[in-house]
Amino acid sequence: MPNPTHRTSTAAAALMLAGALCLTACGSGGTHAPAAKKGASTGTTSAAPSASASAGNRPKVVLPAEVKHVYEEVGTGDPVTAAVLEDNARNLEAIDAAITGDRASAERALKFYNQDKSLVAVAAYIDSYYDEGRSFVGTTRYYHRHVTLKGATAALSYCADATQTFSKNRRTGKVDRSVAGSAADYTAFTEQLRKNDQGVWQSVEITSGPGAKTCM
Repeated sequence: MPNPTHRTSTAAAALMLAGALCLTACGSGGTHAPAAKKGASTGTTSAAPSASASAGNRPKVVLPAEVKHVYEEVGTGDPVTAAVLEDNARNLEAIDAAITGDRASAERALKFYNQDKSLVAVAAYIDSYYDEGRSFVGTTRYYHRHVTLKGATAALSYCADATQTFSKNRRTGKVDRSVAGSAADYTAFTEQLRKNDQGVWQSVEITSGPGAKTCM
């Protein structure tokens, strides 16, 4: 955790905990993907998953007004790939809602979108923020999203840019905007998802690492 003044993206550093892969807060920025730097976008963006993702009684997730996600659009035209990306985006929003908003209300969504190693990893990642007494504000950008399908499983890779997120003291509410974004604010993720009986693409394993070379 080189710099606690920024937040960690949902992309943070991977940590083996009790034999399960867990994410911890790290980097000068967030482990989520923040807003893109000028000229950094490689395609059109969408601020939220499409309305089709609300099918199947998916939990409602609401991020605080000062926390935003931007997703690079993936124009494959394939509805299955779109469904994977939509459920992944809703999962990322549930994680951030648990950190920055009401954790109790986000819990159903976390269990809805995560199973196995991912559920352990997500819980540890969220706990790290509470243990350190911090939250974050700002925009995270998710891009370079690639899906490989194999039946009811999918491999997903993506980048998170957290250069526009800033650490917030959970007790005082003070936001520290004094630290500029750096290479440490870029994280590369790989994720394994499995489609359950209700048609939800659940994350079952997630890894992350420094993404400066592949994500900048």
